[in-house]
Amino acid sequence: MIVPHTTPTPEATRTVRKAVVPAAGLGTRFLPATKATPKEMLPVVDKPAIQYVVEEASAAGLDDVLMITGRHKRAIEDHFDHAFELEQALAAKGDTVRLDAVRDPARLADIHHIRQGDPLGLGHAVLCARHHVGDQPFAVLLGDDLIDPRETLLSRMLEVRDRHLGSVIALMEVPPEQIHLYGCAAVEESGEDGVVRVTGLVEKPSREDAPSRYAVIGRYVLAPAVFGILERTPPGRGGEIQLTDALQELATDGTVHGVVFDGLRYDTGDKADYLRTVVRLACDRPDLGPEFMSWLKEFVTGLEGGGAARKRLAA
Repeated sequence: MIVPHTTPTPEATRTVRKAVVPAAGLGTRFLPATKATPKEMLPVVDKPAIQYVVEEASAAGLDDVLMITGRHKRAIEDHFDHAFELEQALAAKGDTVRLDAVRDPARLADIHHIRQGDPLGLGHAVLCARHHVGDQPFAVLLGDDLIDPRETLLSRMLEVRDRHLGSVIALMEVPPEQIHLYGCAAVEESGEDGVVRVTGLVEKPSREDAPSRYAVIGRYVLAPAVFGILERTPPGRGGEIQLTDALQELATDGTVHGVVFDGLRYDTGDKADYLRTVVRLACDRPDLGPEFMSWLKEFVTGLEGGGAARKRLAA
């Protein structure tokens, strides 16, 4: 048989189809709740946080999702698999609403799982995806960062990547006193509204050393060249292999752009923000919002009115 000659498609012209979701962290900030339950499986109203992330990837057209998990994360794999006994029980009762809700996670995308093994940082987790991703551009979505479902940040990043190629990161302007909590980008104007060129990155700088107020949030669209850099990137801050350090090297070549995001973002990795996320998303639900907001107003009024009102509400 004569096999026709084919030329590999250049990476620059490929459409992004794959997403990587690092989910191997220990979740120490939520102990003891995360002692036996992955932090990514903590419920936000009635869905685990990680399902919102996969839904976001799916809505942006990414139909191949690789989750980087770790030991004791089996619940994540089970959630995105079929639950035949449960599905049969719901079908037998004619409960089509809950049946669809149970089936939806497995239908979102072609979902794969791999274990990180050693918790060596975000950069190492991304490197674990190398064999699955190959020489294709890919997206990375962090499970701690939830973007409101009404926002189109990821789709916007994919559009910017199609125009400029290279890599694209999501940026959000934060108060100076918070910049030490994030990776921080040095930027210059690109001539395009809401898009900047990234000239450098620093992981969690002090307020005085920060090159800007633009914080890197948990959405990336990366060129496969990042794998070779991560492979030789030594441990950085915290003794971990930092994705920020690899992106810094890419930025020196002028191949990294940033999309400035000013929409709704929820940090479920922080206890207070996690509670705010649940409240906000519950209020947005047509089936829960009206009743919940009515109770919430009464509750806040009771707090402002003192202990007597609080007791009446409790009763």
